[in-house]
Amino acid sequence: MTRFFEILPGALTWAALILIVLLSWWWPEGIAIFFIVYAFFWLCRIVYLHFHLRHSFKKVRENLKIGWLPKVKNIAGWEKTYHLIVLPMYKEPPSVVRETFLALRSANYPKSNFIVVLATEERGGREAARAAEAVKKEFGADFFKFLVTVHPAGLSGEIPGKGSNETWAVKAAKREIIDVLKIPYEKIIVSVFDCDTQASPEYFGRLTYLFLTCDKPLRSSFQPVPLFVNNIYSAPVFSRVMSFFPTFWQMMQQSRFEQLSTFTSQAMPFKALVDVGFWDTHLVSEDSLIFWKFYLHYDGDWRTEPMYYPVSMDATSGRTFREAAGNLYRQQRRWAWGVENIPYMLTGFVKNKEIPLRKKFFWTFIFMEGFFSWSTAPFILFIFGWLPTLIGSYQFSETIISYSLARIVGPILNLSVIFLFASAILSIVLLPPKPGWFEKKHYILYFLQWLLVPALILLFSSVPAIESQTRLMLGRRFRLGFWPTPKSR
Repeated sequence: MTRFFEILPGALTWAALILIVLLSWWWPEGIAIFFIVYAFFWLCRIVYLHFHLRHSFKKVRENLKIGWLPKVKNIAGWEKTYHLIVLPMYKEPPSVVRETFLALRSANYPKSNFIVVLATEERGGREAARAAEAVKKEFGADFFKFLVTVHPAGLSGEIPGKGSNETWAVKAAKREIIDVLKIPYEKIIVSVFDCDTQASPEYFGRLTYLFLTCDKPLRSSFQPVPLFVNNIYSAPVFSRVMSFFPTFWQMMQQSRFEQLSTFTSQAMPFKALVDVGFWDTHLVSEDSLIFWKFYLHYDGDWRTEPMYYPVSMDATSGRTFREAAGNLYRQQRRWAWGVENIPYMLTGFVKNKEIPLRKKFFWTFIFMEGFFSWSTAPFILFIFGWLPTLIGSYQFSETIISYSLARIVGPILNLSVIFLFASAILSIVLLPPKPGWFEKKHYILYFLQWLLVPALILLFSSVPAIESQTRLMLGRRFRLGFWPTPKSR
């Protein structure tokens, strides 16, 4: 059953792409009408999603102006809430990790409530161990508790990756700190950050406020908006543009919170994490799969609370242009490997009889359509739309539909450029403080770089998505392992 669900996403993608090519040759009239309708559908969808993006953007800016700690202090018992902050580390440069801890130390929240775990890997070697000890020496006294863990290599039933490292680290924190001090599990919020994640001073106040005021704090994940801007000014142009796509998508999803799952840096109740047995140690996409582990364990009684508040991380880069391009492709492919959520989710739905059928259909459609569009939509819109004219029959080229295809689809796509440039403006607003060399001309360049979007989403979004779905479909030796994105400054 699981194997069938693994094959399903890739099979649908390849079937759709092949069928479009064949129909462009066999039945160009019908497929031309489909392309016109599909282009109009995506224009409407872009308009719809843009309004959600603007709504979330407005809420994020409003929340950034609020001092959250005074609001938290108005809630009785707030001081009994602890933050377990887990930072998995592999071979990140010490400078990157140090900046993360400088941001933690600057938090406008009592550090006496912070339990910080720097989760290192034995595979990281001596250099990573020395970097971790240097961090502990400099910052260890700033927090209530500071723990460095070393995840052993080669444990049975595990794959190397964040899920296995985080599980090892949190179990150690539970055993050595939480259980020893008898801290109630219900009073602990677990934040899982990448080692380059920098939280703004008010972030933990905002998180605590949400945890203490939401309807079901022990049945909720908490999702910030990821901004990949720490090194945005030194990143190559393709990385700069692509770094805003997950940000904008997360903003759209935060406004549609009924569809919101978890992605990269996030927070969750420690009690729930213990209940489900922590992260899966044999799967790659631990950041999104943990949502489904909660959802299935609690029979659908789980949701993701949108924080409407950012954390900042690194954009993908490299020592050379070619290396940066390769790193970006591999990062996008790893994110697209989140398609493994589908067999995990569907297998769980089949086994769990308590989750309402409407919820199962809802989430199945959201994820199947999402990954299908991720892999196919750019190809259909930017490449395949011209196939009926190119490979259709001579008789088709003489029809009104053939004449109308380019004259209808072209203007529709041109209209979508308006919203592309609106996104470009938002991306400039989201930039961090400008370095000294940044001049007025750079605003123009950062605006015009968005003209590269059609080519970039084909090469760095659709292609890696198709590869990931194909690998999952083929299985065995084609499956992806965890690939840690290299960090550099």
